[in-house]
Amino acid sequence: MFSSRLLRYVVAFFAASGFATAALSGESIQLRPYKDRLFAYPPVIESRDNGAFLKIDYRKERDIDRRDKIPERRVKGNYVSMKPKRQQRAVTITASDIRVEAYEVGSAKKAKFAVIFIHGRGGDRRLGAKDWTFGGNFNRLKNLSVRNGGVYYAPTIPSFDKNGLDHLKTLVTYIRHSAPGAPVILACGSMGSILCWQGSNDPGISSRLAGIIILGGTIDESFMRSAAYHAGVPVLLAHGSGDRVYDWRNQHALYQRVRYGSGDIYPIRFVLFQSGSHGTPIRMVDWRDTLNWMLARRS
Repeated sequence: MFSSRLLRYVVAFFAASGFATAALSGESIQLRPYKDRLFAYPPVIESRDNGAFLKIDYRKERDIDRRDKIPERRVKGNYVSMKPKRQQRAVTITASDIRVEAYEVGSAKKAKFAVIFIHGRGGDRRLGAKDWTFGGNFNRLKNLSVRNGGVYYAPTIPSFDKNGLDHLKTLVTYIRHSAPGAPVILACGSMGSILCWQGSNDPGISSRLAGIIILGGTIDESFMRSAAYHAGVPVLLAHGSGDRVYDWRNQHALYQRVRYGSGDIYPIRFVLFQSGSHGTPIRMVDWRDTLNWMLARRS
């Protein structure tokens, strides 16, 4: 049970025990290399804005057929390490009438940082916990989190409205009281991006954010009026040029408005996978490069 009494206890415990996160101590958080060669971006076709905009040479024949033992179902074994499985558990986080079902990988009580992946329509917590699909990219995220003192969450979000936002806020609040000061990075796929944008202006979420990652998602012009925007929270937009659900051109237009909208250059990146489909960014995003960029700005 996640209650106010438990929250007070956790805060008091960490204060009395002298625990301090990297964020509170000012220590820089940089994730060590892990299978970087295998997960590095393919060749860059085009680079603009001092590297903030990248068009990537994505090819199904190379990036799916050669990478997977069974295309789109099982990646080759050298892309995966099951070490994090020992620290993966199904959890239920409860506050008032909200119950958040999630997979937790790593220990929240000792976390230097936290990453939350929000699935899209029709998904649940199982999507973000898959080790062998999406080219092993979720498995890499788990390994990067566990091997660097972080914690990773893949929750089930019942809807992408206020109820869904309340579920996300409950999870972020739990992280805040389990690991005071630990920065939180939100990664949202497809329709789940609605909650990333909403969370950017929610007081219970935005103050914890070290970054927002939108993977094949929608846009929200109100982000430029949000608390996260005014705090300069870094944003990565990743999209496939062949996405038939959300047009990449809308995301690119938002990227340009956000990057230059304040008069200063905003910390936002856009990665376009040439010919990629709706799910390509989840398979292809370079987690280590992205997380290190975001965490470095927070430290």
